[in-house]
Amino acid sequence: MSELLGIARFKFHEGKLEEFKRLSAQAMEIVRTKDTGTLQDDIYLNDDQTECMVVERYRDSEALIEHGEHLGDLAGAILATVSVVHGEVLGEASEKLRTDLADSPVRLFTPYLSM
Repeated sequence: MSELLGIARFKFHEGKLEEFKRLSAQAMEIVRTKDTGTLQDDIYLNDDQTECMVVERYRDSEALIEHGEHLGDLAGAILATVSVVHGEVLGEASEKLRTDLADSPVRLFTPYLSM
């Protein structure tokens, strides 16, 4: 199983919702036009728009690494508008991706049981 699922929950910093939305729209355009292995990139807002969930799927580890390279500094700007409640990558990660995630707040979960 090489496909990866990324799930993150963010809480918006006070007054930063509109900036998050603006930056996320820029990021989505980059994903649509440059990423070759991103299969899903969805953002969900809660009712009072104080938090969001991001759900992403990637063909494989290389696609997730490519995604990060394409977003570059924009990802840092987006993360400056939020507090990370949690972030996970689910699946079989390559050694390079494992190394990349080692110093990040994102936790890796590998398969145990599945259909």
